[in-house]
Amino acid sequence: MKVVFFGTPQFAVPTLEKLLDDKDFEVLAVVSQPDKRRGRGNQLTPTPVKTVAISHNIPVWQPQRVKKDTETLTQLKEIGADVFVVVAYGQILSQEILDIPKLGCVNVHGSILPTYRGAAPIQWCLYNGENQTGITTMLMDAGMDTGAMLLLATTPVSLVDNAQDLADRLAVIGADLLVETLLKLQHQEIKPIPQDNSEATYAPLIKKENYELDWSKSAWQLHNQIRGFYPNCSATFRNQPLKITATVPLGSAYIHELPPELKEVVHTLPDLSTKSSHPGEVVSIAKGKGAIVQTGEGFLLLLEVQLAGKRPQSGWDFVNGTRLTIGEVFLSPL
Repeated sequence: MKVVFFGTPQFAVPTLEKLLDDKDFEVLAVVSQPDKRRGRGNQLTPTPVKTVAISHNIPVWQPQRVKKDTETLTQLKEIGADVFVVVAYGQILSQEILDIPKLGCVNVHGSILPTYRGAAPIQWCLYNGENQTGITTMLMDAGMDTGAMLLLATTPVSLVDNAQDLADRLAVIGADLLVETLLKLQHQEIKPIPQDNSEATYAPLIKKENYELDWSKSAWQLHNQIRGFYPNCSATFRNQPLKITATVPLGSAYIHELPPELKEVVHTLPDLSTKSSHPGEVVSIAKGKGAIVQTGEGFLLLLEVQLAGKRPQSGWDFVNGTRLTIGEVFLSPL
């Protein structure tokens, strides 16, 4: 099967690699977002998908706007692909593009459709505290993730999964599901199922304000925000910005989901429920782990943080390095 692959970030790489390693497929070309300047040197950096394509000597096209780029449109029409595969490409495809390949355009989407349509399904799934998510393959139409569904694979979400963990796992699941989808599609062994639009939910692009921590929220809400929008959620500590990158909500409702070493921490803590503290206040320090902070409802253990200009560090190293004391307060971003 002759394939043109549309994709940009690391999430799309396992699917591309799977196609490249499978003798049933020939990747004719890759379409990826334009290179961006990154890092302290402000160097133009190729997308992860482009890097893989170049290592396999596959042509890479990077139009600024694929719908308007006449050269790319001509190339897509002339290359003779059976199917276009789209994984986290980052641009909307026009109906003109969708109509080119004879088997259509197949998208690998990181949710159980029709829930979490949109740009950030993995992040919003975690933010909302879902305990299951998955990958859906679908035939694309002109809408935003509204096309008919082909195959579905699910995976549980653990209390300590963050967006990176979940994306890595789903990327591998998606690669396997895409290969199965294409082969069944080729042999007419799949009946596309229309989505029920009445059950649709949305996962919009993440905005700067989504990273700001409000300590009046519950420990459960803050934990889900921190892992969902990993690694960018921020607070203020001693009038300086502080990223908080890993936490655990403490409470009987979550104990059964904790790994053994954290269950042990919870069992050895003093009774915190008797404390009268303000949201954001450090109420205790878990030896070897980190600070425990009062929230609007419940307590949050800070397992990993990152001071401005520094590398991420464990919550325990942060306690020791700053000589943190009980009664100090974390604030919302200034």
